[in-house]
Amino acid sequence: MGTLGSGNHFIEVSLDETDRIWLFLHSGSRGVGNKIAQRHIKAAQEYCRDHNISVPDRDLAYLEEGTAEFDRYIRELMWAQHFALLNREEMMDRVVHCFNRWLGREVVEQERINCHHNYTTPETHYGRKVWLSRKGAIEASVGRPGLIPGSMGTASYVVVGKGFKPSSNSAPHGAGRGFSRNAARKKFSLDELRAAMKGIEYRDTAAFIDEIPGAYKPIDVVMEDAADLVEIRHTLRQIVNVKGD
Repeated sequence: MGTLGSGNHFIEVSLDETDRIWLFLHSGSRGVGNKIAQRHIKAAQEYCRDHNISVPDRDLAYLEEGTAEFDRYIRELMWAQHFALLNREEMMDRVVHCFNRWLGREVVEQERINCHHNYTTPETHYGRKVWLSRKGAIEASVGRPGLIPGSMGTASYVVVGKGFKPSSNSAPHGAGRGFSRNAARKKFSLDELRAAMKGIEYRDTAAFIDEIPGAYKPIDVVMEDAADLVEIRHTLRQIVNVKGD
């Protein structure tokens, strides 16, 4: 609890269009969600085999609602999602505490937004109760606040959902990668990373070459494409970026 992780996970100090300070972080269930998923993927494969359920590919195996196997999966899934939320809350409390010490006075916290991505939840769409999975997406129901980060050197956005039904009230979680990590390491250099991060305080190390902004899709294009999904409340620019390597 309270650990950031590596890859695209980050803690940032950002400024909005009026130079108000935003403390921004991205992290999840810290691997436990993946471990739970792997166990239940195997359980689903065994379930289909034992019940003579034929699927085109064994990775499409599933668990049927109403069974003990399904209930256990959902129970552990929800635990992992709640852990991810609490993990972010714990880290944000620590970041605020660090900022208090640096300022020498208490931070006045005006708003806190904590939104899931890569998660499953029961919802009703088109009159049907369903289990909806958002992969690389956040909830964007009418009035729902959300966060859409770009990359470690580009803009991020504070948004509010518009409730666009064809997207199942969803919006992109972030820019998304344009290059895989291996491809980015072959294409970009440490000097290019330094140039892209000019004006932003960060750890100058080759460990982050695969996180260079050029490895991600242009966030402004992503936001244009999401115009029907969310309304932009604030545009953020980083002044400090912290990543784990």
